[in-house]
Amino acid sequence: MATIDINADSFEQTITDNEIVLVDFWADWCGPCKRFAPIYDTASEQHGEITFAKLDTDANQALSGQLGIEGIPTLMAFREGVLVFNQAGALPGPALQQVIDAVKGLDMEQVHKQVADLQAEHGDHEHQ
Repeated sequence: MATIDINADSFEQTITDNEIVLVDFWADWCGPCKRFAPIYDTASEQHGEITFAKLDTDANQALSGQLGIEGIPTLMAFREGVLVFNQAGALPGPALQQVIDAVKGLDMEQVHKQVADLQAEHGDHEHQ
């Protein structure tokens, strides 16, 4: 599957509707983003089971700010709705492949348990 363009409106649904979603945060004026794009597109063709999304940070500044995007390109990976990878900088093809393999290899039961534990920790402080 080729890459899809998403925006602030479709971001949440894209992440919740698909098991594994990679999001490339980019902008038109960003040289490294332009160099990363063909690498990202090639990976999207090789991994049809993964959703490869692109989000233009200029057009979606509020969302980019909420997500803490400070440098672009930034690559985020979500699995089962959980952010499992977040890194700024253009990755070479082999490094992107390593990220994909790592995300596919995650024990999601363990990840969900860690998320639940963290939420329980933070939730307790809010209600006191």
